[in-house]
Amino acid sequence: MRQDTRPPAELDPFAADTAADEPESDIDSMYVLPLNIIPLETPSLRRARLIKNIRLETVVELFSSAEGGSGQVPVNEVGKVMDWPRTGMHPDETKLSALSSLHSYDVYSLRIQLRKLKIKCDPPEALTLSDKKHGELMKFMNDFTQPLLHKIYDSNDSGVESMDQLVSQFSSPDQNEALKNLKLMADKLQIQLQEVPRFLEEYADIYMSIAYGRDCLNSLIPRIVEFGESMEEFRENYELSKDKRLMRSIDFINDTLTDVTASVVTRFESFDRASETMWDNITADSFAKVKDMVRGHHVLVGTILCGLTVKMNGWQEVVDARRGLLRRADFVRSDMMQGMEKISKVEETVMQQQKNTPGWESFSADVKT
Repeated sequence: MRQDTRPPAELDPFAADTAADEPESDIDSMYVLPLNIIPLETPSLRRARLIKNIRLETVVELFSSAEGGSGQVPVNEVGKVMDWPRTGMHPDETKLSALSSLHSYDVYSLRIQLRKLKIKCDPPEALTLSDKKHGELMKFMNDFTQPLLHKIYDSNDSGVESMDQLVSQFSSPDQNEALKNLKLMADKLQIQLQEVPRFLEEYADIYMSIAYGRDCLNSLIPRIVEFGESMEEFRENYELSKDKRLMRSIDFINDTLTDVTASVVTRFESFDRASETMWDNITADSFAKVKDMVRGHHVLVGTILCGLTVKMNGWQEVVDARRGLLRRADFVRSDMMQGMEKISKVEETVMQQQKNTPGWESFSADVKT
């Protein structure tokens, strides 16, 4: 287990219950799973986190400090730290092993994957973005809100500017006005009156998931470009340019970053095209088709974005630490390379899994058209 230099009393991860102090950003993260939302039997574990480290290995982080110290334990060694009896597998060990196999810990991937693993969150509503992140993503939601508003009101001059405003119309204190709006939407969408609230909830959530991924991608692209440019410094160095292993590593990393980023961009373009087509004849069924396509791709998108985020964060830490050229070259050869194959192979693996999922053929056809 990695240690830092804090006093022994501060190193004790079980000294106090810190679950309530879990950083709000954890639930918004691609690569962090706060274990206080997982029903574990070991109280001390619920104060820990599962994280993806720079090598894209899943470890249990028992503590961390603002100075960068982190107590990390491989999942298969947690039993030793917890002193679990070795007569069979502890129930928490079973859950941790299953959770460690997931490629991304963003809330949208977790909703899909935890359902498959039959692991329930505690509380059930835990897999929701923080209010802060939700507010940040609303800038993307206008693109998805306006077509719906236009469909309902035949105009963009309805006085409704956001999904929250639209939803509030159906819980208006003026019951006659609320009923009028409900009937209008039900008629336009060709659904039953009682189905409108659920449609709105799913509509807002599916497009918030797209906004979440797009926000992550938008922040990654300039960092990936900057990383590629920074690699030129190694190529221009006389000694390092002769290091064939380093040069191969740089080429492989850059090629992988380019390919998987293009893959994610293509998927978002597919979502946009499917959304535009949906509005030609919007019904509950046409929306369900788009919803299934987005969710069918989300694990793949989340996997790639998680891996890229971890790698770019790791490189940024090296840059911020102002390490010398040789130290940075060592980092590229080792930590940056470790796990890159997982990213490069993940699309093939997940696509194969999706092809084995009922209904995949129809999703794939939508993407290619």
